[in-house]
Amino acid sequence: MPVFPFGPVPLTPTAFLSRARVVHRDRSALVDGEVRRTYEELAQRCERLAGALAGLGVAPGDRVSLLAPNTGVALEAHYGVPWAGAVLNALNTRLSASELAYIVGHAGSKVLLVDDDLADLGRSLLAELDDVRLVVAGGQDDEYEGLLASAAPLHVPVEDELSLLSINYTSGTTGRPKGVMYSHRGAYLQALAMAAQTGLSARSTYLWTLPMFHCNGWCFPWAVTAVGAEHVALRKVDPERIWQAIRQEGVTNLCAAPTVLTGLANGPWADAGPAERVVAVATGGAPPSPALLARMAELNFDVTHLYGLTESYGPAALCEWKPEWDDLDAAEQSRLKARQGVANLVSQPLRVLGSNDQDVPTDGESVGEVLLRGNNVMLGYYRDEPATREAEHEGWFRTGDVAVMHPDGYIELRDRSKDVIISGGENIASIEVEQALDSHPAVLESAVVAEPDEKWGEVVAAFVALRPGQSVTEQELIEHVRSRIARFKAPKRRLSGCASASCQRRAPARSKSSCCATSWAQVGTADRPASTAVLEDVWKAWLGERSEGDRRAPSQLGSATRPPLDPAPGASSRRRGRTRQPRSSSCSASVGCCGRRTYPPRQSARSPGNACYGPW
Repeated sequence: MPVFPFGPVPLTPTAFLSRARVVHRDRSALVDGEVRRTYEELAQRCERLAGALAGLGVAPGDRVSLLAPNTGVALEAHYGVPWAGAVLNALNTRLSASELAYIVGHAGSKVLLVDDDLADLGRSLLAELDDVRLVVAGGQDDEYEGLLASAAPLHVPVEDELSLLSINYTSGTTGRPKGVMYSHRGAYLQALAMAAQTGLSARSTYLWTLPMFHCNGWCFPWAVTAVGAEHVALRKVDPERIWQAIRQEGVTNLCAAPTVLTGLANGPWADAGPAERVVAVATGGAPPSPALLARMAELNFDVTHLYGLTESYGPAALCEWKPEWDDLDAAEQSRLKARQGVANLVSQPLRVLGSNDQDVPTDGESVGEVLLRGNNVMLGYYRDEPATREAEHEGWFRTGDVAVMHPDGYIELRDRSKDVIISGGENIASIEVEQALDSHPAVLESAVVAEPDEKWGEVVAAFVALRPGQSVTEQELIEHVRSRIARFKAPKRRLSGCASASCQRRAPARSKSSCCATSWAQVGTADRPASTAVLEDVWKAWLGERSEGDRRAPSQLGSATRPPLDPAPGASSRRRGRTRQPRSSSCSASVGCCGRRTYPPRQSARSPGNACYGPW
């Protein structure tokens, strides 16, 4: 290999802080409650964190786990851990102690950095782990600050840009979580793409609504710093706190799932009027409904839809807006914005592979599986070579997501492979049904699932949330859906109940045919306003009426009535022509950047009010 005298230099996203401390030295880097730090102060603390870790015996290549909400400590770990030459393992704070213990143990971490609010959870992990040093940040003792104060600055240079920067573990919905390996090079390039394509600049103020433990915050800990913008930490995602930060700190950018946007768009905090400055929002997960997009526009939010997975450093694609679309009517603009879009600046062009192992026609109708490859696709699964091989198809990463390719090259997800509802032999994409439901003016949001049926194998069932003060009959909603999509795709379950405050929660009544169950749950009461637990409560109430052996998500029920999309373990796959294990796309996030569905149905923060939720 030829040697060049002037480069190249290994790429690493931590170089952005080295630059920012020079260019933006005295400018605000971080707002964390009452704490405010400049870029020079942030850089000094990160260097001392690196020195402190080395003092605890952390050597280059060792792993350091982080259990913290979106705080300054979490941001510092994204620089201080790599500057020690170590590998960052950011943990999902919503996991159980046993799940976290498995991840920390599998990663082989030497140190566990824990926020004081999660100290008890962190200490509980030590009972299942050997030789892990716990460091608590915050609280009365605050060992973290003590270590930084006494540590010498350290900055270990990166020798290989393809070396391991971080390990992000998947949610483990189909078994044990898998460790997704990120390289310095991949994170550097992804951060640049995020900065460029979400409009970040030195004038920007970025609010941390997206968990940093999720795909390393889609690489925004590095992207925001790259342009010298301001980080605003947020311990808890709450619509009122978000609006407060927008109005007080002048927030210009944030990332959030559509359910978070629903909370922002509905409630007294939004009644004070639109944001003073345009807030650029990057959203992932289920496509935001046209009604939600219209409401966000009224509040001065500019929403861009993204698509990605843990394995792709977060968003691998985005719905890049074209100036010529500005003159289209609102309905058409919303339809275009709901698509997942095209590859980001550093991604390779996306592929949609049909069942014949050929790229599908660009007709917006033919469905296939989305494939990814490039610098911003994982190095592989940590200590799991079989899973890495299983995820690969001729040099491309298999996402497990079903999509169409439009004539303009933009993709649109139709569903996760395992979430396609097959009714009487017809494939029904739950996302399509949800979009039709959400377009009704009385509907706040919906979650569509499959329900077993003696005649059809599966039929469409939906949980529907009505807007406060709104009401609609079952037939009106059914006809509304039928007017927008094929009639056979409309929910078959009967809707019963009302949207008044007097509506009382009652358990579902299941008919003998199991296709006419009805259930409603009141969620807007004087002592219990609507909350993020609403749909989960309905789900639990519904499950309470089922037999113990039948307590599965509706999409799992009735699976014996049809062949699975993925063959049984060890079976031959006609789709790939080789033996493989079934797999699902893996995403660690509850914010849902991946477009994957989970059960209970999606949760969101909603405004207090008289709204009824229930399954059809």
